[in-house]
Amino acid sequence: MLNLSEGACKEKPARLCQERALLIWLMRRIICCLGQSLFVAVALAGWAARGQQDFSKVQIKVTKVAGSVYMLEGSGGNIGVSVGADGVVLVDDQFAPLAPKIKEALKSISDQPVKFVINTHFHGDHTGGNAQFSTNATIIAHENVRKRLQEGGTVLNNAVPPAPNEALPVVTFNDRATVHLNGEDIRAIHFPSGHTDGDSVVFFTQSKVVHMGDDFVTYGFPFVDVGNGGSVSGMIAGVEKVLNMIPEDTKVIPGHGPLSMPSDVRKYVSMLKETRALVAEYVKQNKAPAQMKEEHLLAKYEQFGKGFIKTDAWIDILYADVTADKSGAPGYENHGHADEK
Repeated sequence: MLNLSEGACKEKPARLCQERALLIWLMRRIICCLGQSLFVAVALAGWAARGQQDFSKVQIKVTKVAGSVYMLEGSGGNIGVSVGADGVVLVDDQFAPLAPKIKEALKSISDQPVKFVINTHFHGDHTGGNAQFSTNATIIAHENVRKRLQEGGTVLNNAVPPAPNEALPVVTFNDRATVHLNGEDIRAIHFPSGHTDGDSVVFFTQSKVVHMGDDFVTYGFPFVDVGNGGSVSGMIAGVEKVLNMIPEDTKVIPGHGPLSMPSDVRKYVSMLKETRALVAEYVKQNKAPAQMKEEHLLAKYEQFGKGFIKTDAWIDILYADVTADKSGAPGYENHGHADEK
């Protein structure tokens, strides 16, 4: 048996002592790193499971929303669809392996080709099908979506490789873009620093439908991709702005979850504001996140912590947002849109 105790090196040749000391140091580093890796592994478990999913079992559900707009649900972000004699417009396209199933589902509602795909942001569960659809359709997105897809990067500590050229948006915009098709003015408007720094909310104006991407989800606390320009303050400000821009009878397609209404979005943004305010108050009292967790600061909102983002993780996100915000409250910069109120 190998004796790794430091005392075991006495009366041994110097070279062996040096080797033993190096081995002890290496093993201590491995043990330390394993502890850190375990924490990261737990945090990434949900995300990794998605990457290992058996897509052969996924079925695409088609729902008529309103006017010329449908919603497709499968795995990943919800897809918005505008259909008509002029062709098909998609908002997001889920994971790459699902592209054939999505195309098949589209045949049940339209015999027209997909002409445009609008990406709400760059995450792979919303842009994975870009390469397959780009053979016939034009991909449109905010400039930061193309940039992040082109360069690759990191999401939840997972390395994301650069996307192939055929998956990149070929039409990009800084503020807004409008597709006029099927008697519909389909407006993609950039709302900065919410879920990511490339978020677009898509308005189907005539049909009174809005696709909010991952700035509004129904699975609980949202994932705010701080590493890629997202922020809770920006999400709150953007969602509130959207609510001011849509009539009360608007149908809302969330990034994830069932079809919703403005009343659902209001409850969601109230939760964001209330939980942020609670953390902000504790920050004023110089209390750290560990203390907030020990005192169950967000006990009232535990039901939101049953989804992808757990309650303790949400406290950490809120703490980072509050302590980084110099003004003390979220705000929104008016972009000069004609329809902003």
